[in-house]
Amino acid sequence: MASIFTRIINKEIPAHIILEDERYIAFLDINPLVVGHTLVVPKKEVDFIFDIDDETLAGLNVFAKKVALAIKKAIPCKRVGVAVIGLEVPHTHMHLVPMNVMDDLNFTRAKLNPSKEELVQAAEKIRKFL
Repeated sequence: MASIFTRIINKEIPAHIILEDERYIAFLDINPLVVGHTLVVPKKEVDFIFDIDDETLAGLNVFAKKVALAIKKAIPCKRVGVAVIGLEVPHTHMHLVPMNVMDDLNFTRAKLNPSKEELVQAAEKIRKFL
């Protein structure tokens, strides 16, 4: 069965897409740690990040860098943190999280529940810097 990310890639499920090309996609997390929390995903569905081929892994990082730089310009933050956890969805993905304090990258704390409009606004802000 296709992962939820593959269903987003295939446009079966709506998402607030930040950037997409033929190999990768970046979209907002709908239950973010902070505003601007973005997921970067290779379109090829592979569960564990270190099971993907070297070329795809390198490309994922370059793609994520482009998105992270746009997040940094769009969302007031000191840094954009990167996390690869991979326990919640069996499809390789990177979390890009705007950070002002260490706790902004704490996945055990309660997530935000932004409205659709708040997600639309965050996505538009970030896309302006791509």
